[in-house]
Amino acid sequence: MSTRARIHWIRALSGGFLAEACLIAVVVPIFKIFGQHALLYVVPPAALVTCFLFALWVGRGLTSRFILHGVLVGVVATLLYVALTLARPEPFAYLVAHGLKILGGMGGGFVAGRRRGPEAATE
Repeated sequence: MSTRARIHWIRALSGGFLAEACLIAVVVPIFKIFGQHALLYVVPPAALVTCFLFALWVGRGLTSRFILHGVLVGVVATLLYVALTLARPEPFAYLVAHGLKILGGMGGGFVAGRRRGPEAATE
C-alpha cells in the first residue's frame, strides 16, 4: 500500500471526537437556557456544521482521500454519541442529525480536497 492511499486514522478519530465534543459544548447551554424542545431545532444544523469544520481541519494535512476522511469524521462523531447514550431510542431529529454529521464530514472533506486542487478532490 502506498503512502498516498493511506488512511490517517488518528486524524479521523481526533476530528470525529472533537466534532462531537464541540457539538455537546454548543448544545448544553442551549438545553439549560431553552429546554429539551429547542434541541430538536438546534442539533441537526449544529451537527452538520461541526462535522464540516472538523473534516475541513482533518483534510488540511492530507494529500488524498479527503472525502473518505470526512465521512470517517462524521461516522466517529455519530458512533460516539450512540455510545454515550447507550444506543437508547432518539427523536427523529437526532437521527437526521446523525445523517447530517456524515454529510457535513463529506462536505468538509470535499472542500479540503478542492482547496488542495481540483485533481486532489477526485482522489
